[in-house]
Amino acid sequence: MTALEHEDSPVYLKLRATIATAILRGEYRAGDQLPSVRALAAEHGANPLTVAKAYQSFQDDGYVEVRRGVGMFVLPGAVERLKLAERDRFLTGYWPKVRDHIALLGLSAHELLDREIA
Repeated sequence: MTALEHEDSPVYLKLRATIATAILRGEYRAGDQLPSVRALAAEHGANPLTVAKAYQSFQDDGYVEVRRGVGMFVLPGAVERLKLAERDRFLTGYWPKVRDHIALLGLSAHELLDREIA
């Protein structure tokens, strides 16, 4: 489970979040080849069709390209565009829930910022 995806999400979205996190961390840069569908499926214990669906979403969004017979590659500019999209998704989808939970618990900014991360 990555920080970008919720536990109740469909498996393909969890896989997509895992791939997105790897790209954002620099594990895959522009021009790099992503693992094959079968390799990623085996690594995550997922159905290859589910992995293919996650990869298709990246292709649909213009972050990767398929080179027939070779594999899937990260496109130039994908990292920056993916970062912007994930930031927007966080700010519109996750942050309001986190902010509401913080308010519910009565936590202050000071408590949150001074808390040591384990």
